[in-house]
Amino acid sequence: MSGSWAVVTGAAGGIGSVIARSAIGAGYRVAAWDIDAEGLAYLATELGDALTTAVVDVGDQAAVEEAAAALPEAPRLVVNNAGVVRFGPLLDLTVADWTTVLGTNLTGTFVVARTLVRRMIPAGGGTVVNIASVNGVTAAVDAGAYTSSKAGVARLTEQMALEWADRGVRVNAVAPGLIDAGMSNAVNSDPDVRERRSAAVPVGRQGAAQDVADVVLFLASDRAAYVTGQTVTVDGGLVRAALSGIPRSAPDRCG
Repeated sequence: MSGSWAVVTGAAGGIGSVIARSAIGAGYRVAAWDIDAEGLAYLATELGDALTTAVVDVGDQAAVEEAAAALPEAPRLVVNNAGVVRFGPLLDLTVADWTTVLGTNLTGTFVVARTLVRRMIPAGGGTVVNIASVNGVTAAVDAGAYTSSKAGVARLTEQMALEWADRGVRVNAVAPGLIDAGMSNAVNSDPDVRERRSAAVPVGRQGAAQDVADVVLFLASDRAAYVTGQTVTVDGGLVRAALSGIPRSAPDRCG
């Protein structure tokens, strides 16, 4: 939406930075929020005057309120992308790590969305897109608190959509699968692991950050004006492939 503001959290790198670039390409002015000051500075150098930045811990209500107050006007789009992981088995997971992941991924989504939607409603409404994960669609071994946090984001998205639909605010989520960016950079640095992960995806490749950004911008557009409360899985068919490797007998043939 030309000239309107978008807020993108976790925008300093990975999927978030690509969402920010894509939003600018769609005509938004973008406020990029992240705890990574260095990454934000680099992004600002690349994207120029269409971007403003703020160092924000999304789980900190006061910090979010301060950054929101600095915006020149209410945003029309909010993308809750900020997230952290602390992978490992539940039996070994510390309460501190559980709290950190839930605090950023779930509480942060709540705090940012509510703070900005309170400004969006009197300004005519807008769109919120929360970044969930396939880990929140189906459980994964050794995912720590990440699975619970992202499942919570999906349900929170539905609740926000229902409560804010008559206030002019649509809320949807995007659940990325194996995306070759951001959090996956470390694991994909091993060529053998990269190949095996890619082979597990029915379409034959891992996703790109742009695949996620394209869906986010679609959900923010007027083409999705009748879509709210949905979680769109962007995973190349990964979570639907559970039975694809199960051997079966040859089908009966008639005639």
